Amino acid sequence: MTILTRALALLAVLALLSGCDSSDKSEPAANTRSDSATEDDLAQFLAARPEVKDVFNVGDSVYVRSLAVENESNTLWVGTSLGVHEIDLDSGQARNTFTRADGLANEYVFAIGIDPDGYKWFGTNAGGMSRYKDGEWKTYFPLHGLADYWIYAFANHPDGSLWVGTWAGANRLDRKTDEMDTYVKELINEWVYGLDVDAQGRVWFGTEGGVSRFDGKEWVAWTHEDGMGAPNATGLPFSTNTGLGTRSRHDLGVLAGGQATYNPNYVFALEVAADQSVWVGTWGGGVSRFAEGEWTNLTVADGLAGNIVYSVLQDSSGVFWFGTNAGVSRYDGRSWQTFNRGNGLPGNDVYALAEDARGDIWVGTRGGVSRIGLAGADK
Repeated sequence: MTILTRALALLAVLALLSGCDSSDKSEPAANTRSDSATEDDLAQFLAARPEVKDVFNVGDSVYVRSLAVENESNTLWVGTSLGVHEIDLDSGQARNTFTRADGLANEYVFAIGIDPDGYKWFGTNAGGMSRYKDGEWKTYFPLHGLADYWIYAFANHPDGSLWVGTWAGANRLDRKTDEMDTYVKELINEWVYGLDVDAQGRVWFGTEGGVSRFDGKEWVAWTHEDGMGAPNATGLPFSTNTGLGTRSRHDLGVLAGGQATYNPNYVFALEVAADQSVWVGTWGGGVSRFAEGEWTNLTVADGLAGNIVYSVLQDSSGVFWFGTNAGVSRYDGRSWQTFNRGNGLPGNDVYALAEDARGDIWVGTRGGVSRIGLAGADK
């Protein structure tokens, strides 16, 4: 029985109980005890139900594009369109806010990475990438070997290197020497938005033209033709807002005439799950899972909030969270729960997700950052 089915059953039982005549003295005492246990079960279920606990506003017109939790310092790093916030997770207060005046390459921060040595990496929109630790900054530009000024993803590799996704290919940065290798033609598409590394050390790339994988020697790739991204069941217009096959800069708008669009080869996010399956968020094709050589897709027809998926997170309990154009969906493999403006988020477009050491989920939207935690738990 799924969590949702169990909850509905419990609610049905309580509804029947509430309709009984409480003056009926012939009701056996055993039934009274059973009724009380049912109510306790429902109370426990409701207490364990995730809900929006806090919302931290950053400004109505400010976008939260990236989030990262640093457990060692109990810090939430928030990348926005106006700089980076360093937030103390205990107090919820900002320790610092960083802009270009402090050493950040550019205020619009699309990606945050934290390496094993505690350096924070900030990927910016048109400003290159900046490295920060203990008040010290260093910024990298194409003249240092960086593939582009537009940086959208980071991933740590077991060999100690840092992989960087840009709008002109991917870099492998040797953190000891600061030397970079650049990969462009090897990728299915040079516009890289998602990066992750699997247990075998293979690097996965989510791009505007599909998914690539590099095992250190060979490259392979997959596209919509291979099964990634669900069919366009509702007949949405195909998006032309892409740099696919060009070097033309473009924005990240997903609407055309106020209507959502469709481009299933376009991957906004990528995550390797604990079981080594690969999950990707597509533009209009929902979320896709790659395992044992096959793609399967989940869409609004299955329970996903929206078919445009900007962010993907598997939490420490194995539950998946998908940030979409219509809210964030929680999926435990059987049942779905969606959070949007109707139940607490500042916005429906969910660009970033992160989990802290308590298991709370942090959600980045336009206008703010939200914390989702268990209904019965205190901060």
